[in-house]
Amino acid sequence: MGKVNYYTAEGLQKLKDELNHLRDIERPKASQAIAEARDKGDLSENAEYDAAKEAQGMLEMRISQMEELASNARIIDESQLDTSKVLIHSTVKIKNQINGMVMTYKLVAQNEADVKTGKISVDSPIGKGLLGKEVGDVAEIQVPKGVMKFDVIEITRD
Repeated sequence: MGKVNYYTAEGLQKLKDELNHLRDIERPKASQAIAEARDKGDLSENAEYDAAKEAQGMLEMRISQMEELASNARIIDESQLDTSKVLIHSTVKIKNQINGMVMTYKLVAQNEADVKTGKISVDSPIGKGLLGKEVGDVAEIQVPKGVMKFDVIEITRD
């Protein structure tokens, strides 16, 4: 049994859509590419055939990884999440004690992280430093240059 992966309903749907796309569209394409390369003759010096076989191997590996993620997926009921502490799927407003910058992050599962949209992984240094904190706490986060301190200003769910 793999590690349980927590998703929002939307995140799990995205995973399933991608998995179906790989199974229903990419897998037949890979088989087709192998068949076409095989038809070109001598397999001992057929680079196209080798490349198609390798691409198929990579695809099958990706499909099995995603099947495992999906089989261990649990949907988070966001209405049940506590807002007194920082948990996965909390949106946290923090203030850098050094420069006074205020930032807002949403803590998500590793595979839903997207820094551009402010979604950071609970497994990232900042994510780990914020988990379990309450409003008014100071999160000390280990970064390559030392320790940064952030005041936890607000915890919400959207």
